[in-house]
Amino acid sequence: MAAMDAITSREELDAWRIKYLGKKSAILAILKGLGSLPVEERKVAGAGANSLKNELEALLKEKEASLAGGQAGQDKAPGAVDITLPGKPVDLGHIHPITQVLYELGEIFTSMGFEVVEGPEVEWDYYNFEALNIPKEHPARDSMQTFWVDAPPAEDGREMLLRTHTSPMQIRVMEKQKPPLRIVVPGRVFRYEATDATHLHMFHQIEGLAIDKGITMADLKGSLYEFSRRFFGPDRRVRFRCDFFPFVEPGVEMAVECAVCHGSGCRLCSQSGWIEILGAGMVHPRVLEAGGIDPEEYSGFAFGMGIERIPLLRYGIDDIRLFYSNDLRFLRQF
Repeated sequence: MAAMDAITSREELDAWRIKYLGKKSAILAILKGLGSLPVEERKVAGAGANSLKNELEALLKEKEASLAGGQAGQDKAPGAVDITLPGKPVDLGHIHPITQVLYELGEIFTSMGFEVVEGPEVEWDYYNFEALNIPKEHPARDSMQTFWVDAPPAEDGREMLLRTHTSPMQIRVMEKQKPPLRIVVPGRVFRYEATDATHLHMFHQIEGLAIDKGITMADLKGSLYEFSRRFFGPDRRVRFRCDFFPFVEPGVEMAVECAVCHGSGCRLCSQSGWIEILGAGMVHPRVLEAGGIDPEEYSGFAFGMGIERIPLLRYGIDDIRLFYSNDLRFLRQF
């Protein structure tokens, strides 16, 4: 027992085991010599030797457990953290792809001299329609399926709605600032319409407006070509075609070559090979007058594009609804 109590390491314990329980130990010598003893003495000596052997083995196990516990205590104090263990993974979020595109477009246009401004999502119908040359009887209002707000109209009869485009900020900015003006207006817009691969009832737009003396259609096309070159790359084809929008005259639409089929036609581009991304044109004189600017002295251009269609064209995504399905397998790609 004294020899066992003095042991403080596994090496010493192993030496003790060999001495007292090994092949050359005294206890095994006794057990081997039992055959030479008379029967009665053999029983007594054998029982004593086995009892002693069992006691020594019990002492050995107890000491092994004691040394193991002591070693663990030396390796890690109570409450300590083992810094060598792998940590639990932490899921980190990142900016949504639509927000990434908004930031990138803001950087592109600010580098071209535009200022980023924002406006209200709940708007008066005057700013959303009338001031933009879309009176109540105008057929263009039928194409902008509107969410109207259930609120009492203003004293002048104006009603509230969820804006159908970011264009109302054209008038709001012209009322407060005088030319020269160069602004872009990002934000959410709302239209009461069915959803499909290229349409949503809630989506994002970015509006552009430039007003100064001597601005022409060449300035508009140059600005939009530069935007396309920076965002899609110099090899992506762009197409301009005449179109009608009440708040510009003349008006154009700008389309970019489909990134999925590369112009051959597919479901995303309705088999046309092109996807329209924005409408644009020279600001209508009536819109300038509504903003308090003399159309005889100043001219300007305006454009508005849907943000969701931009990454569709860049990455070849074939369904706009993927951006809002909350599918992490999709969102983690950006």
